[in-house]
Amino acid sequence: MDVSASKSPGAQPLAPGMLKGRAAVVTGSTSGIGLGIAGALAASGADVLLNGFGDPAEIDRLRASLADTHGVRVTYSAADMSKPDEIDGMIAQATRDLGGVDILVNNAGIQHTALVREFPIERWNAILAINLTAAFCAIRAVLPRMESQGWGRIINIASAHGLVASVHKAAYVAAKHGVLGLTKVVALETATTGVTCNAICPGWVLTPLVQKQIDDIAAREGLSGDNARAKLLGEKQPSLEFATPEQIGALAAFLCSDAAAQIRGAALSVDGGWTAQ
Repeated sequence: MDVSASKSPGAQPLAPGMLKGRAAVVTGSTSGIGLGIAGALAASGADVLLNGFGDPAEIDRLRASLADTHGVRVTYSAADMSKPDEIDGMIAQATRDLGGVDILVNNAGIQHTALVREFPIERWNAILAINLTAAFCAIRAVLPRMESQGWGRIINIASAHGLVASVHKAAYVAAKHGVLGLTKVVALETATTGVTCNAICPGWVLTPLVQKQIDDIAAREGLSGDNARAKLLGEKQPSLEFATPEQIGALAAFLCSDAAAQIRGAALSVDGGWTAQ
């Protein structure tokens, strides 16, 4: 498991203790963006349930580091986001271990690239299941308690590809556009409550998922790693810099604050100008 893309245990809180007493579930949070978000929420005082795959010893080290650094409770679920019954089990575990779920961040995602005419149906189904259906299942599981207590924050990690398209990414683009539609519906259905639902749309963030795309470009075009990275950024992201998991974590923490109480159904881009073009 590559965690070099995130230094989340050292993330700075928006306001120390702002989320004290709140419990968060962050899917796909053993590396990359999810780990950056988990770190930012823990730094703001939230107890956190981590979820994802990886080496068990390394995951336990991450869990212990977050807990020790920020003085919060941190637990872990290995739930497979392609299986609705395991998602329900993860939410039940968070309720047992942390007392409930006040904050849900749907971040887990996978990718596969191919032309539409060559796209394997099993990869289409897997991407839709993990990138879209899993978010629906988790939201459905947490909403009753959030609404009954009069407070909740649902944050869906979409993508620049939730707003625009690229070739070879039919399933991912379809799923992320679906995430934005789901976000708007949930926001409207909770508009008169203390529950908010919003989406964050990252551009290129140097995570293990994106590193694989860089490696594929390097192999396919005979480029060095640095040149492949520059090519990836140059095609889409005008800033020519990667966004970071810490930046996305800080935005997620802000969306949990009282200042964001009237941000509802928004798709917030963190993409270095990608979708401004």
